[in-house]
Amino acid sequence: MENAMGMYCFGIDVGGTSIKCGLFLTSGTLVDKWEIPTRLENNGSSILPDVAETIKNKINERGLTKENVDGVGIGIPGPVNDKGEVPMAVNLHWGFKAVASELSAITGLHAKAANDANIAALGEAWKGAAEGSKNVILVTLGTGVGGGIIVDGKIVSGHHGAGGEIGHAAVNHSELRPCNCGNHGCLEQYTSATGIVRVANDILEESTEDSKMRHVEKLSAKDVLDCYKEGDALAVRTMEKVGDVLGGALAMFACVTDPEAIVIGGGVSKAGKILTDCIQKYYKKYAFSSCKNTPIILASLGNDAGIYGAARMVIRD
Repeated sequence: MENAMGMYCFGIDVGGTSIKCGLFLTSGTLVDKWEIPTRLENNGSSILPDVAETIKNKINERGLTKENVDGVGIGIPGPVNDKGEVPMAVNLHWGFKAVASELSAITGLHAKAANDANIAALGEAWKGAAEGSKNVILVTLGTGVGGGIIVDGKIVSGHHGAGGEIGHAAVNHSELRPCNCGNHGCLEQYTSATGIVRVANDILEESTEDSKMRHVEKLSAKDVLDCYKEGDALAVRTMEKVGDVLGGALAMFACVTDPEAIVIGGGVSKAGKILTDCIQKYYKKYAFSSCKNTPIILASLGNDAGIYGAARMVIRD
């Protein structure tokens, strides 16, 4: 009989448009995954009840009981403190919410909550690119730059829930243009998809040299990376600058947590090894001697990283 006590757990990853859900064996096998829409009306008041409902339905559909389930972990796009409370989650239209205790109350299950980038890092450390690692830094390069830091197998959320917000590390103290957060010179301004395009445009403006990038109507990070792969001189200069900024920042973070691996995820990581090689070169240049050989690797779980990490949070070791 496979339904031994506490053999199952749920991993939930809440996004602005959909909620990813996974049913796992506590050994880490994904048994089933599905999505439900994120209902934002009435200040997102339906989100947790909808999650509770879909969990209840899945338990019934599988012929399980609550005794078979170890708990439910949930990832939220916003800061989450170690009590599982969210001061606010703008994309979900939430103000303060005690997510973990609310979800526990309506499901009758043990529940834990954490930031979505942090659970993605935990997922990659548990069953992804850094499988088996206890100390990991994950950087997601997308529209913005997210991060998740795992130390001794646990998420570092910090006092304000801002642990891992590495996209807002100040890497250029003379930057005049503001970041979306209001500060100036954040990592995100140079290494996100939008940041890469901005660095490219600055380089195109400063140079008279021809480049394939000049002939692209609306330059995207993918265009820059494609030109970089082809050896376009100004695209190479762009990515060397991006690699220098990101490699340097990662070298600083490595001084603090000394990870076994640094994992690169998000849309920009689709560029592959050419991107990690560029970052690794500068990381090595700036890193402290003990950390110089830390591998910089590509994330492997894709959009499932969040549900894996969410599930991992509630598994009792």
